Amino acid sequence: MSIQQITIQNLRNLTQVELELSPCFNVFFGKNGSGKTSFIEALYLLGHGRSFRSHLTKRIIQHNETALTVFAKVFDEPSQGVIPLGIEKTNKGEVNIRRGGETITSAAALAALLPLQLINPDSYRILEAGPKFRRQFLDWGLFHVEHSFFPLWQRLQRLLKQRNAALKQPGDYGTVAPWDNELIKRSEAIDHMRDSYIIEFNAIFQNVIGKMLEVDGLKLSYWRGWDRESSLAEVLQRHFYRDQQLGYSQYGPHRADLKITVNGVPAHDVLSRGQQKLVVSAMSLAQGLLLKQQTNKNCIYLIDDLPAELDISRRRFLANTLADCQAQVFVTGVADTDFCDLFPVESTRLFHVEHGTIAAVEKEECVT
Repeated sequence: MSIQQITIQNLRNLTQVELELSPCFNVFFGKNGSGKTSFIEALYLLGHGRSFRSHLTKRIIQHNETALTVFAKVFDEPSQGVIPLGIEKTNKGEVNIRRGGETITSAAALAALLPLQLINPDSYRILEAGPKFRRQFLDWGLFHVEHSFFPLWQRLQRLLKQRNAALKQPGDYGTVAPWDNELIKRSEAIDHMRDSYIIEFNAIFQNVIGKMLEVDGLKLSYWRGWDRESSLAEVLQRHFYRDQQLGYSQYGPHRADLKITVNGVPAHDVLSRGQQKLVVSAMSLAQGLLLKQQTNKNCIYLIDDLPAELDISRRRFLANTLADCQAQVFVTGVADTDFCDLFPVESTRLFHVEHGTIAAVEKEECVT
């Protein structure tokens, strides 16, 4: 997948933006506050149906406007066709998503069409945030490579809600046993998918991170949400009364985690901010490489403020790895000189961003 053209209206300070894009590298430079991150936000919105900066739509829509729109023409490699894709969000909370002229109601359809990886100055927080964010990272990979995962995951969420509702009622284990039978079956299926995925992902990750960062003892491990020595059936029954007191299920795949450690210590307690960014960048690269390996689909990378906390050698390695992925890449930074020697001239488009206006720049204008 690659985005050929994009039109953005009334998203933050981007009043009207219309761009022709490169299928390879797209570089956006300009002063802080000029609108670079807002452009990355628009791409993310197109692929996820939501912003990564705010869950309040009114804060994303330009002041005094009632709605924002993002429209793109997406090139689909398997069919060699172009798919029109657009999203409109109003300040009343209404969402209209259209693909190929048809209205779609699920943000999952957007995500399936545009596999996006975001790397920004806050990405390192995945290492120190709660397990939820690392589960989301893990499940992104499964969503794109294992078609049966998402409906299985949806059914699991419904079963958990039903079990938790039953836990709030008085009674013995028999009150939740009917839910547990199906819950256990689907939980074990999800655990098997995650476990298999992590084995393949970890091999690629270790190869990538080994070329970016020299840290002994860096380990990535998967915890399934209950101990390995017991079956989920045993765990759920053993902890029933405590679950009943709490009103929710303590164990299961909804509690899984992807643990990143250095010699057994959480990575965020050992590594510097720059090193943490490298780890997260390597994780994103590894997911894109695995996606390509398993589905022959290319990931689209959104990299906001690429130069931040990365020296030139690591920037160059990241750029070369992205080139090997044959992925479409969008990167931002303050100065054009941060990028001119990183990406192939023939496959790169440069854009200058100023006060919400984005203009293409001829390559000859880039000062090296």
